[in-house]
Amino acid sequence: MSEDEHARRGIDLDKPNAARVYDYILGGQLNYAVDRMFAEQVLAAQPNARERARLNRQWLRRAVRFGLDQGIRQFLDIGSGMPTVGHVHEVAQAVDPAARVVYVDNEPIAVAHSEIVLEDNENAVMVHADAEFPDDVLDHDTTEMMLDLDQPLMVVMALFVHFIPDERDPARLIAAYRDALAPGSYLALSSATYEQQSDDTARAVAMYRKSANPVTPRSADELRALVDGFEIVDPGIVFIPEWRPDDPAEVPPDPAECGGLALVARKN
Repeated sequence: MSEDEHARRGIDLDKPNAARVYDYILGGQLNYAVDRMFAEQVLAAQPNARERARLNRQWLRRAVRFGLDQGIRQFLDIGSGMPTVGHVHEVAQAVDPAARVVYVDNEPIAVAHSEIVLEDNENAVMVHADAEFPDDVLDHDTTEMMLDLDQPLMVVMALFVHFIPDERDPARLIAAYRDALAPGSYLALSSATYEQQSDDTARAVAMYRKSANPVTPRSADELRALVDGFEIVDPGIVFIPEWRPDDPAEVPPDPAECGGLALVARKN
């Protein structure tokens, strides 16, 4: 892709991008040299970063299956990132091929590749929008075509809200999505945290401050405040691998090493 094409698509190659860095850490190929260089620096500072990414992806699959068990058949994945194995539509449509999924991201490479992956899937689509502007997402023609907001759905915010600093009011953002949902809808959220973390996490957070997507880790109490108006389901706000594991043996000896907290909450 030429420099002119990068510019036309809004792709900034001067700074690493969180979606592309995460793709590299997960073993994907939808990234650039600037992302790979930054990711290797993160891995040097935080050697278990790949394991953390894997654990979050496993939680995402469990959360989606939980939603399906509650009768949810439509999903809105906010800040979905790159189309990697085990994405929401693969999990949901393995249970019900008619399950509908809308992915949302503003990173041009994530959007372009998601569109390719989903080209032949009539029940899963990509919306190119900035999720910090809920009206742009919810009123988008594609969203309105795919999702019935009068019926329950699950909003997924996997490792998304920690990219929204306090000054941009993440509580207001989540409340805007909450208010648009029908009763019986769910929010699945994971976030980086400082709780019970080593200096590795502080070093990685400091590195992300130099990227296009600085990170704001949050405590369980801070996340609880962000989801006001939802009822958090069992087991509450826990370290990511502790959230309804398929097998207790899958939970590592020190769950805090995952570096993140997870929750699922219901709108009554």
